[in-house]
Amino acid sequence: MRSNETNFIKRLQLGKEDALEFIVDKYLPLVKGVTHKILFPIKQDGVIEECINDVFLSIWNNANKFHGDATDFKKWVCAITKFKAIDYYRKATKRVELISEHVETSEAASIEDELIEREDRTELIRLINQMEPVGRDIFIMKYFLGLKSEEISARLGLTVASVHNRIYRGKKKLKQEITNFKMGGHLA
Repeated sequence: MRSNETNFIKRLQLGKEDALEFIVDKYLPLVKGVTHKILFPIKQDGVIEECINDVFLSIWNNANKFHGDATDFKKWVCAITKFKAIDYYRKATKRVELISEHVETSEAASIEDELIEREDRTELIRLINQMEPVGRDIFIMKYFLGLKSEEISARLGLTVASVHNRIYRGKKKLKQEITNFKMGGHLA
């Protein structure tokens, strides 16, 4: 018996390799599209290929955690792809940021200015990382990946109004935390 539209989820959960081949054939265009959309700005083809392989490995390793039908499976694959690509994006941009910080130290700015700027940037990243997961993902997609609110709402299954509300609340909270920090307070 080979995997087909009606049995591929069950066969994947049983560890049948033909089910993984079926899934790769069926979902590769979707996985490639989402991965390229998120990772294209870093312009590293090797990272994109690695991420795609990691997505299918994750599907294989976590197949037994999936409960649903073929429609839900497509959404599950899309979610895994999105979060893997965001993880790869974070890792790649973190490396770029470290290189960028190294270059900045050789410029003629005063040491005091550099320390203040670096501290502010580090605190901002730390604050974003402390946000609740959906809010953090929205911020990353909006301000780091440059996605429009409509694209974010479609990817996360939220309404556009909900995305706008979360951005507004997140910006307000960040502003308040940064103001507290600059006045000598401590970050939450």
